[in-house]
Amino acid sequence: MSYLLRLVVPDRPGTLGAVATALGTAGADIVSLDVLERGGGLAVDDVVVDLPPGRLPDRLITAAQGVPGVVVESLRPFSGSLDTHRELELLELLARAEEGTAVKLLAAELPRVLHSGWAAVLGGDAASAELLAASEAAPTFNGTALPWLPLTAPRLLPSDDDWLPERWREMAIEMMAAPFGGERRTAVVLGRSGGPAFRRSELLRLVHLVGLAATVAHLPPA
Repeated sequence: MSYLLRLVVPDRPGTLGAVATALGTAGADIVSLDVLERGGGLAVDDVVVDLPPGRLPDRLITAAQGVPGVVVESLRPFSGSLDTHRELELLELLARAEEGTAVKLLAAELPRVLHSGWAAVLGGDAASAELLAASEAAPTFNGTALPWLPLTAPRLLPSDDDWLPERWREMAIEMMAAPFGGERRTAVVLGRSGGPAFRRSELLRLVHLVGLAATVAHLPPA
């Protein structure tokens, strides 16, 4: 089974090698790695590992944190891999998509691209929000007040925000959102339950990708 580890590690030579050795000793095979942030002497890395059947995932936490200075921010099951071509694949799909299907394709594919739990595209404003498209596992948003709509700028929507319904807080639903296609009345929302919280670097990637996706989706057919 595959797992996604989010690690906060000292940003110095040899640290990742020590982590890889420790995870290997625990029986894990590293599939891919994505560096989310670097600064202040620390780096935040997402690491996908395969663990053989019968091995407990808690071993991964123990192994990683056995390296001095390493902190495991989260551990969760993961399907897929973190590869450098996933954004390009999405843009190619959008370029070939039929007119009117861009938002559905974006909602379906973004969780894989940005390794979130789900994605949704919302239209309207706080008083009349409309769910335009959603991936599997996305909440319905029906009857949920969304005071941040219409969205005028990208923003993080942490699980302790006052507007969140109580059931969403209990699930620790973390979200981030960005305007889509320059339309303030359309927003792309990504979420995941149980954390980890989205970081600013992830929000910047969402903004960049959604901007490219809006451009590609409106290009004339080749």
